[in-house]
Amino acid sequence: MNVNILDIPRVYTGIAEWLACMVFCLRLEPRLPLRWRIPVSLTGLAVQCLFLVVTDDIPIFFWIPCMITAALLMMGLILALCDLDLASGAYACVHAFVLAEFTASLEWQMHCFLWPENHPVWWQRWGLLVLIYGAIFAVMTLLLRRSNPRRTRLMVTGQELLITVMMGICVFAISNLSFYFKDTPFSGQYAGEIQNIRTFVDLCGVAILFAYHLQRDRTMARQELSAMQMLLESQYAQYRMSRDSIDMVNRKYHDLKHQIAALRAEQDPAVRGQWLDEMERDIQTYEAQNKTGNTVLDTLLTGKSLYCQKHHIALTVVADGGQLGFMDMMDICSLFGNALDNAIECELKLADKDKRMIHLTLAAQKQFLILQVENYCPDAPSFRDGLPVTTKRDSENHGFGLKSIQFTARKYGGSTSIQARDGWFVLKVLLPIANQESSVRQGG
Repeated sequence: MNVNILDIPRVYTGIAEWLACMVFCLRLEPRLPLRWRIPVSLTGLAVQCLFLVVTDDIPIFFWIPCMITAALLMMGLILALCDLDLASGAYACVHAFVLAEFTASLEWQMHCFLWPENHPVWWQRWGLLVLIYGAIFAVMTLLLRRSNPRRTRLMVTGQELLITVMMGICVFAISNLSFYFKDTPFSGQYAGEIQNIRTFVDLCGVAILFAYHLQRDRTMARQELSAMQMLLESQYAQYRMSRDSIDMVNRKYHDLKHQIAALRAEQDPAVRGQWLDEMERDIQTYEAQNKTGNTVLDTLLTGKSLYCQKHHIALTVVADGGQLGFMDMMDICSLFGNALDNAIECELKLADKDKRMIHLTLAAQKQFLILQVENYCPDAPSFRDGLPVTTKRDSENHGFGLKSIQFTARKYGGSTSIQARDGWFVLKVLLPIANQESSVRQGG
């Protein structure tokens, strides 16, 4: 009995489509807890295979609508399992669909090459399928993991989706052109030739889509790094401005000595009282300076304290800045500046000025330096990928402050944790002190 090389068993195609979805779902942020993901995944496998088997004998005219429906079922499964919007789900679906087309085509071509006349025994048939499917999907999983080691949440723009869909349509159309149109310059005339076209075009499609996905990720990473660099430079610029302002405060404080001498010579009690009130205000401003043991941190905290006083935000600081000797000046500006700016931005949204409160503590405990910034936040934000979701409309260009904090912490081998509990937003950064001291000694 001759095997029809063009007639891939529909259950094989269904399994390939399901596995392709699983490859991408493993690298995306999950929507459901594990106890629900497993039954939903298995249900998706059953539905995918059942649909393709039931529609096996439909006329060729309905074949393309059938493939579109199969792709929509794949997208539905991806959206059910992963925390994606519709555009991102469609983007992942196109990648998975082309990968499944290539895998099913290659496996069946190898099957027909090994057993062209008769069907093999069941263990040979399924053994080949497990071998080829397992190899292809394992390689793709490793490639996706190397391109981005962490689970991610896709953020796909309309233009990126359009480009991906157009590439997917072109790959599918060219690879299956010979099934619909026999008499074109690009159609194959023989079954083996048609199968070769389908397999190699699908392989090219997988490579092109993956290259585009990789380039897209790298472009986004460069944009994110550029944005964090701008934040870093902005915080350093604020530090420079604060330093200049503090120099002015120091000169003003020095002038108080002369004002005191004039005050003693003044006989009018009303004028003397007015001068005393002015001196008291100047002293309160000067007391906004923080003495932590690190001049960079002192300058930055003083600038933030002055801003908080102006906007009726109660900022309390307990910090041992002497522990920060291992950190670069710009990293200190970035870490503490972004942490306080995020807290200040949250407090400014509170209408009740008496509730605007920020607490900053910096202390060494055992082998770690712990920075904790707490600010009053009665409305707990939503979290995604461990970070609060920005409430700004231009979400793609915001939310980099906390990412910059994470980046700085990882640079020194540390970690960050963010929580919203009991009406407070809590940011905690842990930096291993022992590693830093060892690095400083080796560097010296």
